Amino acid sequence: MGNPWEGADTLEVYQQRRTSGASEDLDAGIALLREVAAGRRSPTLRLYRPEPTVAFGQRDARLPGFPEAGGKVRAAGFEPVVRRAGGRAAAYHRGCLVVDHIEPASDPVAATRARFEFFGGLFARALRDAGVPAAVGEIPGEYCPGEFSVHGPAGGRGQVKLVGTAQRVVAGAWLFSSVLIVVDAAPLRAVLTDAYSALDLKWDPATAGAAEDLRPGIRVRDLEETVLGAYDRHVRLVPAPDL
Repeated sequence: MGNPWEGADTLEVYQQRRTSGASEDLDAGIALLREVAAGRRSPTLRLYRPEPTVAFGQRDARLPGFPEAGGKVRAAGFEPVVRRAGGRAAAYHRGCLVVDHIEPASDPVAATRARFEFFGGLFARALRDAGVPAAVGEIPGEYCPGEFSVHGPAGGRGQVKLVGTAQRVVAGAWLFSSVLIVVDAAPLRAVLTDAYSALDLKWDPATAGAAEDLRPGIRVRDLEETVLGAYDRHVRLVPAPDL
């Protein structure tokens, strides 16, 4: 095992060009996790542009305002889903890039924190490679707060969150899922404002930004290329068979 996360030396890369829908894409990640855990699929890196989605955490779903939050999200044209990983509500759409990294492990829980730290750094480097200033760490008032969020300076608006990460583990495998916010942050800010208000959770809408706020003209496919380049420094990438 030669890479920093002590995983496989080869990843099968699936660049998904079509989505089946917000819930279906989320479920597909869990299905891949279970296939890898069962040994029916090789370690996999899946990249795709998601449909408009607000992914709520398990704690969000237990709050009194959750039904109202779901209604507001739908009214804004986003599909509300409840993810099986932790965290608070996060929003994404076709201007974002989702990266699902799935590998087998005899003890998938053991290196949970180390994976958060390493992959936060990997995505910050990928952003910098694309000309976007980025660093790792929670910023005050951010949505779906996390110690290893990736953020960058957006001029007079202060720091904005650029990448959110989450993990899911099952017996025999782990899934590390990351969302890179690339373009068109305004609808994400608006839907998160509605959702957090209904849930009665405090946050600072100014923390919701996109990579284009820091490097105008950047595209989702630009970041897809730099993410693959960042991985290529550590592991051999091969095309995956169709899912």
